Amino acid sequence: MIRKNLIIASIACLICVSIQAQENYTLERCKQLALGNNVKVQNAQLSIEAARQSKKEALTQYFPSLSATGMGFKASKPMLSIDSEEEGPIGMLEKGMLGIVSATQPIFSGGQIVNGNKLAKIGMEVSELQKIMSDDEILLTTEQYFWQIVALKEKVKTLAEAESLLNRAYADVNNSYEAGLVNKNDLLKVEIKQNELESSKLKLFNGLKLAKMVLAQFIGVSADGFDIDKTVADNEALLLAARTDHQSALLRRAEYQLLDKNIEAGKTQVRMEIGKNLPTVALNAGWTYMNFDKGSSMAMKDNSWMGIAMVSIPISNWWGGSHAIKRQKLQVRIAENNKRDAQELLLIQMQQLWNEVEEAYAQMQLAEKTIVSALENVRLNEDYYKAGTGLLIDLLDAQSSLQQTRDQYTEASTGYQMKLSRYKQATAQ
Repeated sequence: MIRKNLIIASIACLICVSIQAQENYTLERCKQLALGNNVKVQNAQLSIEAARQSKKEALTQYFPSLSATGMGFKASKPMLSIDSEEEGPIGMLEKGMLGIVSATQPIFSGGQIVNGNKLAKIGMEVSELQKIMSDDEILLTTEQYFWQIVALKEKVKTLAEAESLLNRAYADVNNSYEAGLVNKNDLLKVEIKQNELESSKLKLFNGLKLAKMVLAQFIGVSADGFDIDKTVADNEALLLAARTDHQSALLRRAEYQLLDKNIEAGKTQVRMEIGKNLPTVALNAGWTYMNFDKGSSMAMKDNSWMGIAMVSIPISNWWGGSHAIKRQKLQVRIAENNKRDAQELLLIQMQQLWNEVEEAYAQMQLAEKTIVSALENVRLNEDYYKAGTGLLIDLLDAQSSLQQTRDQYTEASTGYQMKLSRYKQATAQ
């Protein structure tokens, strides 16, 4: 007896540990984890860092460029020979050292350095906007997986209720069969429905298990003990709070801001092309150290510096450069046309998504009313069957209809949540 009690206590402890180990994740928690652990988000952040390094690289063009060259040599025989009347042939450049250090400071480069830095800054801003779009995509996918699990869990509840109704019907039919009021055919009909329900239950549980694994992998957590916590929200309040002015929302859209950045980058490229055809001015300073044939009669040693002002005018580039400038200006016009077209399409998209939200909300309300009717239909058919004035097939059909209407409500409810999420994403909420 003591051993049996110990076994029961051990099992109870294991169950408690299992319950404690299981963690339920809310939708907001899933979103936070997705943004923290998803590979796409991490890569988008790395792209921003790469763009930031490009911006820092462009900044270095403002500073002088330094170079240093050192050389030492020794030849098997002098590389140069001079005939002297007094000393005869004299060898030169047999060994030596040479060092050169130079610095070049750009003074004016046609605005290419300034505009290059502007382009680098625009590139970083574009990367940040692209990360916002990537985050939105991740969040939307997270919600899709989350509401898929919610739908499957609701269908599990519906299946349990349908199973309860069938078990009740089976008990009534079995009592009638044992009393000789019905034949075995009616009992078999109920058993067939029960078997169909068991098959549906197996598929549903497998689908739910897989959906949980997919979401767990997506947000970067272990699938063991993973489950979700659905917070009940007021659907009507969500609907009223989500509606926003589409013109104002357009300016907040990352896609729209990217179009502006595309135009800005194009105009900067025009200035870059113009700068390529302007004169460039730079200062160069150099220091030279030379020590050849040390110890010989022809030894040479020098230590000197020199400053140079350089002006470069790309005369031969003006012809081709003028065409490059015109080509870049045409690219700017294309970007402006694309912006006007995309602006109209984005406004249409937002209106379409709002229409879908309203339709989904109406479908959900309609499905809710249908459940009330289906429940009343089941109740009446149960009463008719017990009174002997109704058919079993009508009762089974009523129960199946109730299950279908509950599933339709579940799909309408989760579909409404998804459409609402898409609308909020499209209006930058």
